[in-house]
Amino acid sequence: MKTSIKQRLVGNFMLVILITVLILETFLVNAVKQYYYKSLEEILSNQIMFSADFYSRYFSSTNLEDIIIDDVDVFWHQTTAQVQILDLKGKVLMDSIGASKLDTTINTSDVLKAIEGEKGTWIGNVDYYSHQVMAVSYPLMVEGKTIGVLRFISSLEETNKIIRNIAMVLLIVGAMVILISGIVSLFLADTIVKPLKEVTDVAEKMADGQLNIRLEKKFDDEIGKLSDTLNYMAEELLKKEQLKNDFISSISHELRTPLTSIKGWAITLKDEELDDKELLIDGLDIIEKESDRLSNMVEELLDFSRFVSGRITLEKEEIQLCSSIKQVAKQFSPRAKERNMLFIVSCPEDLPIIIADENRIKQVLINLLDNAFKFTPDGGQVELKIGMEGESLLIQVRDNGYGIPEEDIPYIMEKFYKGKNSKSHSGLGLSICDEIVKLHGGHININSSLGEGTCISVYLPVEGRS
Repeated sequence: MKTSIKQRLVGNFMLVILITVLILETFLVNAVKQYYYKSLEEILSNQIMFSADFYSRYFSSTNLEDIIIDDVDVFWHQTTAQVQILDLKGKVLMDSIGASKLDTTINTSDVLKAIEGEKGTWIGNVDYYSHQVMAVSYPLMVEGKTIGVLRFISSLEETNKIIRNIAMVLLIVGAMVILISGIVSLFLADTIVKPLKEVTDVAEKMADGQLNIRLEKKFDDEIGKLSDTLNYMAEELLKKEQLKNDFISSISHELRTPLTSIKGWAITLKDEELDDKELLIDGLDIIEKESDRLSNMVEELLDFSRFVSGRITLEKEEIQLCSSIKQVAKQFSPRAKERNMLFIVSCPEDLPIIIADENRIKQVLINLLDNAFKFTPDGGQVELKIGMEGESLLIQVRDNGYGIPEEDIPYIMEKFYKGKNSKSHSGLGLSICDEIVKLHGGHININSSLGEGTCISVYLPVEGRS
C-alpha cells in the first residue's frame, strides 16, 4: 500500500506527541499521588508524634496497660484516624474501632521500624476495609526506652478519589493536546509537502523539455536549496542546448565554406581545358588549402571532444621551453616575412625547467600566434615573449592588430564563441588552449583594446615553486 509523505509526517508527529504526552501524564499523576500521600503522611506523623510526646511527658510513670484502661482517649484526642496500641512483640493491646482483635500480632514494616525506635510508614490493604490504608507507627518512649508502639491508620479512599479526579483531568487535557497537535501537524506537514509537490511538478515539466520554467524559492532550507539546484540545472541544460545549437550552426557554416570552394573549383577544373596550367595550379592550390582548413577543424573538434569527455591525457616531462618557442617561431617566420610583419621573439636562456607536455604547449603557442597573425594587418607587429613573474613562468603573445571589443573579452574563451570580427572561425581554439593550460595548473589572462591590439598572458607553474 502506497503511503504519502504527508501521512508519514503526520504519523511520526503524532507518535512523538503521543509518547511525550504519555510520559508527562505518567510523571504528573505519580507526582500528584506522591504529593497527596506525603501530605497525609505528614499529618498523621505530626499527630502521632504529638500524642507520643504527650504520653512521655505526663504519663511516663504510669503503666501502659493502666493508661489503656483509664485514659486511653489521650491517644486519639488529636486525630480522627484509627488508633492502635501494640506491645514490643507487635500484639494489639487496644484498637479504637475494635477492628483488630486483642493479642493479634501485626508485623508490618511500620510496626517493626517503630519497635526499633524509629517512625515507620506502611501502605497496604487490611481485612476489615475494602480500600487501601496508610499506617504510621511511632515508638512510645519512657526514659529513652521503648515500651510500646502507637499506630495511626487512615483510609486512602478519599485521597485516591482526589488523585483519580486529577488524573482524569490530566488525561482529558492530554487528549485535547493530542487532538490539537494532530490538527497542527496536518498544517505543518503541508508546509513541507506542498513545496515538495511544487518541486516535483516543476521537475516533471523540466524533464518534459520545459527548461524555461523556474521554481520560486520560498524558504532558505533544504527544499529551498533543492529549488536552487533545479533552477541551476535548468540554466545549465539551457546553456548546453544553446551550446549544441551554436556548435551545429558554427560547424555547418565553417564546413560549408571550404566545401563550397572545393566543389566549385572541382567543377571548374572539370569543365575547363586542362591545357591552362596556371588555372589548374591555382585551383589545386585552393583545394589543398581548403582541405587543410577542413583537416584543422576536424582536429580541433577531436581535441574538443577529448577535453569535454575527460579523455585527454598529458605526457609530461622536463622541458626547456626556449627550444620549443624557437621551433614554433621558425614556423611563423615565413608568414611574417610574406606579410611584411615584424615578428619579435624574446626568450632568456636561464629559464627554469618545467614539467609539461611539450606538444600540448606547442599547440597553445601555435594557436595564440595564429590568432595574432590572423587579426593583425599586413605591416603590423607580433611579439612572443617568455620570462618569470613571481613563482610562475609567463608566456606573452602581443600584437598591434584589430583588438577585441570590451564586451567580448569575458566570453572569448567560451566554447564556440565567435567574435564580431569577420576572421573569427569555429571558436574552439582559445577554449582548447584554456583547457590545456588548466590541465598544467596554470591560467590565461586576456587584455585588449579595440584598434590597438591584444596581449594574451599564459601563466604556468614552475615545479618546486608553486
